[in-house]
Amino acid sequence: MTISQDLFQKALTLIPGGVNSPVRACKSVQCEPLFIASASGSKLTTEDGTELIDYVMSWGPMLLGHNHPEVAAAIAATAANGTSFGAPCRLEVELAQTVIDAVPGIEMVRMVSSGTEATMSALRLARGYTGRNGVIKFHGGYHGHADAFLASAGSGVATQSIPETPGVPQDVVKHTLLAHYNDLHMVRALFEEQGDDIAAVIVEPVAGNMGLVLPKPGFLEGLRDLTRKFGALLIFDEVITGFRIGYGGAQQAFKMEPDLTCLGKIIGGGLPVGAYGGKREIMAHIAPSGNVYQAGTLSGNPLAMAAGLATLNALARQNYDALASRTEAFSRELENILRGKGLPVTRNHIASIFTIFFSATPVTDFPSAQAADAKLFTTFYQQMREQGIYLAPSAFECAFTSFAHSAEDLERTLDAASKVRF
Repeated sequence: MTISQDLFQKALTLIPGGVNSPVRACKSVQCEPLFIASASGSKLTTEDGTELIDYVMSWGPMLLGHNHPEVAAAIAATAANGTSFGAPCRLEVELAQTVIDAVPGIEMVRMVSSGTEATMSALRLARGYTGRNGVIKFHGGYHGHADAFLASAGSGVATQSIPETPGVPQDVVKHTLLAHYNDLHMVRALFEEQGDDIAAVIVEPVAGNMGLVLPKPGFLEGLRDLTRKFGALLIFDEVITGFRIGYGGAQQAFKMEPDLTCLGKIIGGGLPVGAYGGKREIMAHIAPSGNVYQAGTLSGNPLAMAAGLATLNALARQNYDALASRTEAFSRELENILRGKGLPVTRNHIASIFTIFFSATPVTDFPSAQAADAKLFTTFYQQMREQGIYLAPSAFECAFTSFAHSAEDLERTLDAASKVRF
């Protein structure tokens, strides 16, 4: 028995399912999880000493690579002065200014401790600001595990094939209205039927939790127009895309400004963090400025703020266009290798993110993502992992490159893919 196997068997007796987040269990790819001992650059090392090239990158945030020296130094220096104060610190002011300077739609920002906390707080703010209850989300969109967002959710909910989530009251999700991503007609119909009670539309501007799905031309602009027409707020969930699609996120790339933006992952440099921000007039409704309550003991804690500030300062010096070009060429070659084996393959790509769907038709929404061949993905995942390539253990997730991935890493990955047998 390997060390990972032994740890997993022990974990099964101590932690539900043996993991602290469901997708990590690797059930959908018929494997047991690998337990990671360390990470550096583009590589992970397991408890058994096996090195893997990582395309999960802690589910996206490690754009600089693991254990980046500037980030590690910032964490160590800050920890020497204390890890949590439960009081304001200089670093949270500096990180807030950095985020506001970078993201077009943010004039004020509130730090929290996770992406889930950011999205649930943004929705509460939208409801408090508008005095309405309804929220439109999209099938397969995942905005964390808050009750209102678990209706037809992607990511781990889709991976685990959980159709409805026990513990979520119907009285809560009755205010969650569903449309298909990229289907503006469905959104318009919902507004025409219930527009006077819709507080917000929440959307991943580039969907990342049904696999990567790009917005069709005019889709995001149409959401912006409809929300303005009906007096609702537009919330961009940029937990994945923020500072990864570009330094200013998807809203900078698509030249759009939502009313509220949710951030996470990357602005903590790998530490637990999230944030929500937006127009000053709206954010002023958050307590103690206003009467919409949200609080958190570890919000703005010095370690996360230091890691985030070091990360964003380092990212500001990086060549995003060069990484996007390398990722496009790499993912296209990976697609060609798999297509050359006679497989149905569709590739979606933007910046340093891509998904290979085992599908003969374009993937533009959740139903078309669900139609992809999950068995082919399982075969691909298992054999790639055996060859030292670490992919997300779910067909409904993205692959991420980083500034730490070398040409040799990409060539080794393509070589491994060429050896996979279906």
